[in-house]
Amino acid sequence: MNLIVLIGIAITLVTGLPVLMQMLKNHPRGLMVLFFAEMWERFSYYGMRSILIFYLTQHLLFDDETASAQYGSYTSLVYLLPLLGGMLADRYLGTRKAVAFGALLLVAGHITMAVEGAPAQQTLTYAGQSYQVASEGRMEERQVRLIVAGKPYEFGPAANGGLEIKNLPADAPLPAVLPDGQYQLVNKVDPFGENAFYLAVSLIIMGVGFLKPNISTIVGQLYPQGDPRRDSGFTLYYYGINLGAFWASVLCGLLGATYGWWAGFGLAGVGMAAGWVVFVLGKKHLQGKGEPPDPALLAKPVVGPINREWLIYGLGLVGVLPVWWLVQRNAVVGQALTWSSILAFLFIAYVVAVVCKTWVERQRMMLAVVLILGAVVFFTLFEQAGTSLNLFAARNVALVGVSAAQTQSFNAGWILIFAPIFAAMWAWLAARKRDPDPTLKFGLGLLQVGLGFMVVVWGAGFADENYRLPMIFLALLYMFHTTGELFLSPVGLSEITKLSLAKVVSFMMAVWFLASSIAQYVGGWIAGMAGTHTVGGQVTDPAASLAASLKVFNMLGLWGMGIGAGFVVLSFFIKGWAHGVNDPANHPQPEPIAPVLDGERQAVSPAAVRNDAAS
Repeated sequence: MNLIVLIGIAITLVTGLPVLMQMLKNHPRGLMVLFFAEMWERFSYYGMRSILIFYLTQHLLFDDETASAQYGSYTSLVYLLPLLGGMLADRYLGTRKAVAFGALLLVAGHITMAVEGAPAQQTLTYAGQSYQVASEGRMEERQVRLIVAGKPYEFGPAANGGLEIKNLPADAPLPAVLPDGQYQLVNKVDPFGENAFYLAVSLIIMGVGFLKPNISTIVGQLYPQGDPRRDSGFTLYYYGINLGAFWASVLCGLLGATYGWWAGFGLAGVGMAAGWVVFVLGKKHLQGKGEPPDPALLAKPVVGPINREWLIYGLGLVGVLPVWWLVQRNAVVGQALTWSSILAFLFIAYVVAVVCKTWVERQRMMLAVVLILGAVVFFTLFEQAGTSLNLFAARNVALVGVSAAQTQSFNAGWILIFAPIFAAMWAWLAARKRDPDPTLKFGLGLLQVGLGFMVVVWGAGFADENYRLPMIFLALLYMFHTTGELFLSPVGLSEITKLSLAKVVSFMMAVWFLASSIAQYVGGWIAGMAGTHTVGGQVTDPAASLAASLKVFNMLGLWGMGIGAGFVVLSFFIKGWAHGVNDPANHPQPEPIAPVLDGERQAVSPAAVRNDAAS
């Protein structure tokens, strides 16, 4: 059995059984429904993410730079649309209906991802003649050969640049060494499969927009105000997120590598379908929570016999089309994010200078901006996991007992181990009034995410003759990235809403989501810098691949640690800018501080965070 599967079973039994017993014994049955629904939703998202970059580079034969940019466009939109879904749930649908509709879109998207179409075909053209590039296998097991005169030949980098075809006979129709610039690689992509991919990710983006910002809100609604079980209920719920993410990478990666892309993506779809079934059948256990704020308004016809509810669903489906257009145009996404950022920060400057009437309000707003900027930097580095780090694992890591895609489970696995420790640590510090201020936590988190990259850079001297590093260095990288994220997890969207001026809370919420999208987009762009030349989706020069990755990782590590150190120093000068906003006596925390994967704490509904700011 796969090593990571065995480790996962052990971790799940040790950590999961106590969680299950506690939910059954002490909590509303609705928590179990939401636990499994969200666990399966995260299973579908992270299962797809674990193999997506390989699908782009090996099945569609995108080069590394294009694939990373495409990944960035997709994930940036995934993190942007929840703002719209939360608003629609607040005003019209209610959280339960929004979650159910979003889940159906996600099921449709993941099932569509399983429609592979024919793999892209690549030919090498030299001196007017074309030669087929043949490939088999996926991820780190991929093997590529050049077909010359009906026979397959291995190839690699030539000593003085270019491509060397190995063991080519002297009477072959082309030379053994093809200099750079004298041959071309031409791809022929199946238009059906490519368009199915874009449709699939568009459905997923829209589905996440409806589901993600709303499901966690229902958890809080299950408990009366002041219920002492509320904090532990959220902690148990967040455990389901991490458990789903862990097993997603393990199982979807295993099936994708062993049986085909359709199997990995299809399993993600099965997981999402299971989540939808659990959520729908468990409606009675939700105690009537999450229902529409005005059922009569929602049921009222607005266009002929079509009522407002079905109009929203219809517009959601129609909205998939502009998303389908946008996700294919990375440059347009980048321009939109750039101009949105400029306008947003100009407006914030206006609010600080003119709208804020006291120095306390100004300092709180400025602290919110500092934290938003820190989050952009952190998650730009952190989100290398799905792109450059995933490709690095396949190309330049000596994997033992795991596949490259399964290394995506390391982050969630470390969280399952460390989350209880960190939760206890924060509680212990808070009880003694020694909890670090938000800026210091951000600085320490940035230091650790940068250190994670430097561990891999420092491990370069241990690379073997195939230019592969021992897997321990990658595991340590993810450990430091995880502990860094656990430092940031107590400071998220709710902190921004507390610091923001009451008149612009919703706007600052939008800026936070915008910052998350920017981090995803910039992360994809940076990942492209770590790319290297491939033929048929296979690296031609492992040494060059290692050098390119380490160059980018060194840059990211130094920037992360440098900016982190800057935040630590800055914290001593601005630690008073919050002006007691986190003092429990002045502002009770409405949700527990529970460390979760990938900054999930940021995905709460607008209504929840507005109540948070007003309490």
